[in-house]
Amino acid sequence: MSEEHRETGTGWPAAEPTRPAGPAGEPDPRPDAPDPDELSPLAPDGPAEREADAPASPEAEPASPEAEPEAAASAPAPVAEGSGRRRLTSAGAMIGVLLALLGFTLVVQLKTTSTDPTLAATREEDLVRISSDLDSRERRLRQDIEALEESQRQLRSGEQGRQAALEEATRRADELGILAGTLPAVGPGLSVRFVGDGKAISSTRILDAVEELRGAGAEAMQISGADGTAVRIIASTYFVDAEGGGLVVDGRRLSGPYTILVIGDPATMRTALNIPGGVVASVNDAGGSVTPVDREVVEVSQLHAPIKLEHARPVS
Repeated sequence: MSEEHRETGTGWPAAEPTRPAGPAGEPDPRPDAPDPDELSPLAPDGPAEREADAPASPEAEPASPEAEPEAAASAPAPVAEGSGRRRLTSAGAMIGVLLALLGFTLVVQLKTTSTDPTLAATREEDLVRISSDLDSRERRLRQDIEALEESQRQLRSGEQGRQAALEEATRRADELGILAGTLPAVGPGLSVRFVGDGKAISSTRILDAVEELRGAGAEAMQISGADGTAVRIIASTYFVDAEGGGLVVDGRRLSGPYTILVIGDPATMRTALNIPGGVVASVNDAGGSVTPVDREVVEVSQLHAPIKLEHARPVS
């Protein structure tokens, strides 16, 4: 390197003036040294400080192997986005399954508690007929209530009291005579014919038919056999299977086929016999047949001997 280059620094980067090392607090001995008072207190004192203040170069040296574990340990672990999403998806699926099970349980409970198995097996037409029969029975009972209230008003009226009492007593006697079988009766009703062998037409099924008709509002009944022998059916009538076939009704033997004449509302009584699992269905399942026929006029003429009461007395 030439003296010119060394003195002027031509072709070389200019170097920052540095303060020579020496005892602390002594002034720079060079004649062209800057005044210490003119130096800024914020200026860096040396190259080391300037290098510390300078930004890191992109081509910084890699960290030492010993520092890598410490940096890895201090750095926070990356959070996997997929794991959080999977946890949310699993929780949502579990909540959906629990809600579905809860809804299914509520539906089953409601169906179990609110559904009648007998009505569930009934056809819609039968339900309509049953509802109509109940309405008819309600109307009939309301008419009876109104008639009794009218009778009460007439009995309490002064001048017509005796005549009204006599008419009411006569009417009640006629009703009791029909119910007791001591008086004949006529009115609309049904003719019910039972055909079949002893297994199909047993005393139990005939009694079931009588009870169904009574429950449907039958007011008077009688049963007759193939030879025309008839027996009035009242509250105390009994039915027994006879030896060798046939029935014994109140001590009289009847042979099939049997016919029951009944006075009452035809539609209501027919519906009662045709209820699923009722009289008609049970007889048909056993190989027999039951044929109810509506009649505008049914005459129940067979009479029952008056019953002599030995122990019961009316309450005064």
